[in-house]
Amino acid sequence: MSPRPRILIAEDEPGIADTLQYVLQTDGFTPVWCATAEEAIAQFAAAPPALAILDVGLPDLNGFELFKRLQDLNRAAGGPEVPMLFLTARSDEIDRVVGLELGADDYVAKPFSPRELVARVRTILRRSGRAQPAATAAPSAPAAPFAVDAERMQIRYYGQPLELSRYEYGVLRLLVQRPGRVFTRDELLDLVWDGRRESFDRTVDAHIKTLRAKLKAVAPDVEAIRTLRGTGYALHEALPVRL
Repeated sequence: MSPRPRILIAEDEPGIADTLQYVLQTDGFTPVWCATAEEAIAQFAAAPPALAILDVGLPDLNGFELFKRLQDLNRAAGGPEVPMLFLTARSDEIDRVVGLELGADDYVAKPFSPRELVARVRTILRRSGRAQPAATAAPSAPAAPFAVDAERMQIRYYGQPLELSRYEYGVLRLLVQRPGRVFTRDELLDLVWDGRRESFDRTVDAHIKTLRAKLKAVAPDVEAIRTLRGTGYALHEALPVRL
């Protein structure tokens, strides 16, 4: 079996780092998270990764300067060039230009789609010739971000138990049971609420809003619940669920 490509992540925001680690691991990579530039330099020197994702706004060193340091390490080691991707909250064109002129392979501004970022990583690796061949053995099932414990009426999200009201639990459980399936407000009211006549569409919207806030508190960059305007709500079907 071919080794899983190591992806170095230099990112100081734990929520974003957790999201990146999850989607990269799910897609067959081995993520290595560093919260500071100093840690990233040490990890890179110990074992150069297949690709590096660098946050421009690290606390101890500018991401552009870190890029130069890693390039110097790469040249000194005499190994193949490690492709690098900048990740930043800045959307100014000048930052993008600076990053690309330095020689970065791509530049992604926050907020971003985790799946899109992984797709860019794969594209860069294919372009650089560092992509690993597919393993012949059957891959293990990816860890699911949602885990439903019906007996305890509890739902975990990325391993963290959610503090949910009775109706929040009912709505979220219904959504995670059918990822991608769109539930109208009337369906949610009929299936989750008691006393249908006393409930209104705004009740569903309010509960979806609080659910989103609780999910964002765990994984800020993941849009777990989709809104289909004029229709209803659905769990993003890219998120696997363990029931």
